[in-house]
Amino acid sequence: MSTSFPGTEFPDNDLLAGLVVIGGGPAGHSAAAAYRTAGGGGRVVIISADAAPPYQRPPLSKEFLRGESGEDDLPLESAEYYRDNEIELWLAQTGYRLDLDRRIVTTGTQRTIGYRSCVLAMGCRPATLPVPGADHADVLHLRSLADGRLLRKAAADASSVVVIGSGFIGCEAAVSLATRGLAVTVLSTEELPQLTRLGRAAAERIAGWLADAGVRLVGGTEVTEIRGGRTVHTAGEVVEADLVLAAAGVVPNSAPAERAGLPLDDGRIVVDERMGTSVPGVFAAGDVALARNAAAGRSLKVEHWGEALRMGEIAGSNAAGGQQKWSEVPGFWSTIGDHTVKYSAWGDGYDNAELVDHPGGGFTVWYRAAGRIVGVLTHRADKDYDTGQQLIAGSFSASPGVAQPTCTGATSQIRSM
Repeated sequence: MSTSFPGTEFPDNDLLAGLVVIGGGPAGHSAAAAYRTAGGGGRVVIISADAAPPYQRPPLSKEFLRGESGEDDLPLESAEYYRDNEIELWLAQTGYRLDLDRRIVTTGTQRTIGYRSCVLAMGCRPATLPVPGADHADVLHLRSLADGRLLRKAAADASSVVVIGSGFIGCEAAVSLATRGLAVTVLSTEELPQLTRLGRAAAERIAGWLADAGVRLVGGTEVTEIRGGRTVHTAGEVVEADLVLAAAGVVPNSAPAERAGLPLDDGRIVVDERMGTSVPGVFAAGDVALARNAAAGRSLKVEHWGEALRMGEIAGSNAAGGQQKWSEVPGFWSTIGDHTVKYSAWGDGYDNAELVDHPGGGFTVWYRAAGRIVGVLTHRADKDYDTGQQLIAGSFSASPGVAQPTCTGATSQIRSM
């Protein structure tokens, strides 16, 4: 028996999958799981460049880096889960080639499989700083389990580290390394961590947490060169350390999609609110996708763990015949030492950021644009986070003449909604 696609013949059904997922991160894993949950039939194959089965990445900059958890704590599911749900894992596969007309995926090791539906979830890779020496083998990154292993091992034999970048990964790793006893210097182009995104009040709190952990923050500086993988030059000083960790953003792994002819925007695969590309049967999800959010009414660039899981779930369900749409407000959590912040926003910016303190060191920052709440950041204020998400979700649908509740001072008026 043969199964045909235009332009090719498969000798038997063993070479045809109901779903092929490219990418073994959260989006890829949840796509395969959702496809099976929705009743999707046929073979399900996850093709991953990673040598390890799908795993949790948030602990890599926290518990795993500090040595408080091991690799056995990281897998998203057990080996039995994949066996029981008939999900195949093709690991350590790189150099994907997509033939969208013939519906074939070929890996760098020349493994080939046809598909009825395909989900592209290749994620991102660490960005390389555009300065001399940034590509030195001793300059470390933190994105994959392999990166985490290398950093943890190197930290065990080091006494000092320079972290380049004050995003959340950089801040989390900096405090974790300080907890291990290393002397940590963070170099940032921003005056304070996350100043542009979160505003001065929140950025000052995060900077205070770094200082409390013994981390030295040098803000408003540009790295100009990295020599020998250990000496970092800036316009104002030279910092030497046993380790250099570059945490300066990510780049989407969208090259296979671009070569196949799929439309990209800002390096990401363009998809609708159902995670569908311009090619029927082909979906994209997670960091590599630029997806339209049904509630926001526009495409959003997100690089959050939770959004990757949700996008993958939508893509997998729809690949099985569903009609799910992405409409949730994007958000993420970040744990910096003993402090967990929760943030949710549409990402359009804000006119005003108001910080409200709570007993016990908690606080909420309410972000407004044109008088409406468009973002919320909380620390030890979960009720405000939940309420904030509801208000943000309604920020596009609220009537122009209807004001949202005030957030000045106590938040009881908001919580009563």
